[in-house]
Order: sequence, then structure tokens, then C-alpha cells
Amino acid sequence: MNEQTDGPAMYDGNMLAGPLSEVFAVELTTAVGRCRSCGNSSQVATLRVYGPEPGLVGRCPHCEDVLMRLVRTPDAVWLDFSGVSALRISMPSDSTGS
Repeated sequence: MNEQTDGPAMYDGNMLAGPLSEVFAVELTTAVGRCRSCGNSSQVATLRVYGPEPGLVGRCPHCEDVLMRLVRTPDAVWLDFSGVSALRISMPSDSTGS
């Protein structure tokens, strides 16, 4: 934890481990993404996906701009959501982490 007294507390990236593991444990194809280009919102399952080599590319079903890229290497998965301005993931109401 950062001992800085002015402004919000700052933590290292390990603080995200719990929340991210909760988010990525859900079915992401039901998440709704908003296209940064055209503003259309649609479920990830409706993206037009191209690939599989060298990776998967998900395009907006409305304007065809690239919303996401997924590349699997021998020791990692690379995700690029730069074409998504927001991603809404529905969560059960009892998943508050308590």
C-alpha cells in the first residue's frame, strides 16, 4: 500500500488479481462491448471473428472495425481490446467479493 497522504491510495498491479480472476471466470461471449469507432453495442458472441492464424481478430458486426485481438503463444495469451470503448459483463448479484 502507498503511504502517500494526499490523493487516492495507489497499489501495485497485484491488487487487480482478485477482481480480474472473477471477471475472466465468467463467460465473456455474453459480455456486451461498445465499438470505439461507430458506437454500436453488441455481445462478443456476435463479433465477426477471423483467424485462427496468427491469432483471432474480432470485428464489429456493424462497421467491421477491429474490436479485439487474441493471440496465443506457447506461454501466454495476448489480448488487445483497443477497439472497445467499454465492456459490460453481467455478474450475479451475490458476486460482491464478500
